[in-house]
Amino acid sequence: MIEDALLEAEEKMEKAVEVAKDNFAGIRTGRVNPGLFSNVLVDYYGAPTPLQQLASFQTPEARTMLVTPYDKGAMSAIEKALRESDMGANPSNDGNVIRLVMPELTAERRKEYVKLAHTQAEEAKVSMRHVRRHAKDAIDKLVKDGEVGEDDGTRGEKELDALTKRYTETVDDLLKRKEAELTEV
Repeated sequence: MIEDALLEAEEKMEKAVEVAKDNFAGIRTGRVNPGLFSNVLVDYYGAPTPLQQLASFQTPEARTMLVTPYDKGAMSAIEKALRESDMGANPSNDGNVIRLVMPELTAERRKEYVKLAHTQAEEAKVSMRHVRRHAKDAIDKLVKDGEVGEDDGTRGEKELDALTKRYTETVDDLLKRKEAELTEV
């Protein structure tokens, strides 16, 4: 029973780490990558659709991204969504592909991205603390109801704390790497 609570907590913490990785991928560093466009939604025939379902991406240069729509009829909607996104790039359309030249990252913009990365890492940690609290309550309830002994409950809590520490350190490591990527010129 304690193992079930721990297993559920581990799965949820793993998901929190995955969300943090996805969020970090969406933060631009010096080189443009398709992960930057994961949060861009295009109004495709009245439905908000992720850009990555509507187009392919190529990176001919470090700051240039070529977006090739699968459906040429969606070209203007994709261009509009890219223009309205907070990337700071002005898309140009040649009829076949949309070319995005991303602006050079300034020191000020890099600092903003580092702050954003810290915020996203903290959100992941808060999520993990919620998962920990929920699992601890489940273990405490098992002990209180007499379904497991107090020693097993204490051992389960220690395992839960170790699990929480391990996943929190994983997020911290991801943050350090992203911060190093962002500050590298």
